[in-house]
Amino acid sequence: MNDCLFCKIIAGEIPSTKVYEDEYVFAFRDINPQAPVHVLVLPKEHICCADKIDETNSMLVAKCFEAVAKIAKAEGLTNGYRVVNNCGADGGQTVKHLHFHILGGKKLDETMA
Repeated sequence: MNDCLFCKIIAGEIPSTKVYEDEYVFAFRDINPQAPVHVLVLPKEHICCADKIDETNSMLVAKCFEAVAKIAKAEGLTNGYRVVNNCGADGGQTVKHLHFHILGGKKLDETMA
């Protein structure tokens, strides 16, 4: 998508602090971290949101979660971390490109709201 912020980051048109990349997945540090470790993990193929995951693209979600485990280990999150996806306006999604937040590096509160 030409106007997608994350597609532009993946393409290198907008700088980011990359922490992981493979054939299917790109991950970078959030510019407004909510925890000591806050990494965004996204498929390189544009999928707007979790509502659009289906049998044609679910393999990309699996690849994202394979990357999550690698990134968490590389970031030293040995005592745990949180993975979050925001879907739609009421879910707090601000960039319309499927992505997962890895949050860790401290004891996280149990509340989600």
